Parts: sequence; C-alpha cells; structure tokens
Amino acid sequence: MKIRDQHYRTIWREQQTVCIIDQTLLPFAFQVVRIETYVEMCHAIRTMQVRGAPLIGAAAAYGLVLGIQAVADDDVLHAVADALIATRPTAVNLRWAIQRMLAQLLVVPQAQRAILAWEVAQSIADEDVTQNHAIGQYGKALIAHAVTVNPAQVVNILTHCNAGWLATVDGGTALAPVYAAFDAGLHIHVWVDETRPRNQGASLTAWELAQHGVPHTVIADNAGGYLMQNGQVDMVIVGADRVTRQGDVCNKIGTYLKALAAADNQIPFYAAVPTPTIDWQMVRGADIEIEMRDADEVAYMQGQGIDGRLQRVRVIPKESQALNPAFDVTPAKWVTGIITELGIFSPADLLTLEAKS
Repeated sequence: MKIRDQHYRTIWREQQTVCIIDQTLLPFAFQVVRIETYVEMCHAIRTMQVRGAPLIGAAAAYGLVLGIQAVADDDVLHAVADALIATRPTAVNLRWAIQRMLAQLLVVPQAQRAILAWEVAQSIADEDVTQNHAIGQYGKALIAHAVTVNPAQVVNILTHCNAGWLATVDGGTALAPVYAAFDAGLHIHVWVDETRPRNQGASLTAWELAQHGVPHTVIADNAGGYLMQNGQVDMVIVGADRVTRQGDVCNKIGTYLKALAAADNQIPFYAAVPTPTIDWQMVRGADIEIEMRDADEVAYMQGQGIDGRLQRVRVIPKESQALNPAFDVTPAKWVTGIITELGIFSPADLLTLEAKS
C-alpha cells in the first residue's frame, strides 16, 4: 500500500527490531512504532495497535522472534509462545503462526533458532501478501461478473469492519477484490459500515480506501439493511477471524446481522480469507471462543476535536454498564461463498481445501 507515495507493509523488520503502523491513531495520525521485545508485541496485539487476523498472526510470529534472541531454549520458546497466544483468543491465525514457528524451531539446535526464527516469520509475512493477491484476483472475477449483468451500473459492495491491507501484511482480504477491481477499471462503490464500538470501518477502511482513491461512503451500522431493501447493495464481502470446517464465519460483531439482511434480500454474502484462517479442527461456530473486550470501548469513543487533538469522550450514562463481545458467528447456511487464495468455495465444498492447506 502506498502512503504519501511511499510503499508500506503493516509490519516489517528493521535490523533486530520490528516496525508496525499504530492503527489506534488512524485516521488522524500516521505513526510507525518500533517493537523491540515480545512483551511490547503482546501489548501491541492486545491493544490493537496491530489487528486483523492475518496481521496478528504475522505479528505473533515476529514477537516470538524477539522473545528468543537472548535465550532460545525450549522453556523460553514455550513461555513466549504461550504469552503471545493469550493476547487474543478468537482469531485462529495467531495460534496457527505460533504453532508453525514452534514446529520449525523445536527441531533445530538452540544455537540456530534465533536466526531461523527471523526467516520463518518473514516467510509467514511474505506468504500472506501472496495469498491476498490471489484472493483479490478471484474476488475481482465476482465483481466483473456483476458488471456484465448490468454494464451501466456501478457495483455497490458493502463491507463490515476493516479487512483491507491494514488487517493483513499487505493487500487485504475482503478489500483485495475491491482494489483489484478498481485497478482494473471496473466501476465500483463501497458502503463502509462504521463498525462500532471501535469504528474500524469509519476509521480504517474509509482511510485506506481514500488513500487508494476508491469511491466509498461511510454508513451507520444499522443502515445496511435499508440499503439492501432499496436495491443499493449488489454484494457483501467481509473478512473473518476464523472459519470452521463446515463454513461458519466468525467475524467482527455485527456481521451476522448483515448476513441475515443479505439473505432476506437475495444478495450474495462472501467471506474472503486466506486458508490459515480456516480452522480445520473446529466443526461448529458455536464452539469458537468469543473475545470479550473492555466495556469502556462501548462507553467511550475516540475522535478529533475542533482543535485537532485526539479526544476520548463518554457516550453512555455513568450509571450504565456496557457489554462488549468483539465477534459473532454467521452460520454457513447464510454464506454464499468463501473466497480464498485457492478459489471460491461454497461452505459445502470447503472440505475439498483441507488436503491442500
């Protein structure tokens, strides 16, 4: 992704440290943070300085690297891995990345682990970029087909939360088809759900679409159903933090309601994910651990004041309590297809992917 004519990934190595883009400051400030220890990486993941399933997988991999540079024995390796896995429980990519790191590091002598860890983490990051590019190409074909149905019409795509390049190492998942279609000259427009309570749609998706020049409009979360009823949405594309082997999709809270509205209005609903987001060990979405985050994320909102400074304001009565489940699960029966780097699959056909993953 280019920011001010300079290409960025969301995470990268600089000598013996790791750099990230602090997403808690966007869209009002663009700041790069240098991470030097695994404890700092745990903090960055937990506080959502880095977020999005593919990105926190890569971040966890780099965090493990930082944690074993001084001592790389088995005890340290497992302790650092456990600390990183505990930061966020719902997205499967984080555990997948750590397990991949452990599988390759535990079988080599301790003296080789610090160097090898950098190589494995880098490969995880590079593979994510490649996978996202392929997702973009498969998704672009869906958008192109919608154009052939009505060449004179702009294709309106609704998305929820942020599943763009900021949620990955680069390229995006749900937004990868959008960027690919836009770059190919297809006429598209994106409806961007604000995505309460953290407003990742309004703050992050809108920001990166604007950077790329993609036409878009930010809407309140509750406006999506109205737009679908009035023929203003042609397809819904979201990302996911975990997809079960039967095709249930766990994504940012509010996704389930969009899927129900799409089904009621005969609008296709797609989840775009790299295959590491598919949890082949989990059959039912009901078994996914849903992260409960701090209630203050609901009680307070962050924005830019008229003086240009970031401000945090309370939006509910001080006597009121708040509940903050971070994700919900859309059952497979409401999912039209899963867009992966290996193709587009209906939930019923998803198991054909398992042997390739």
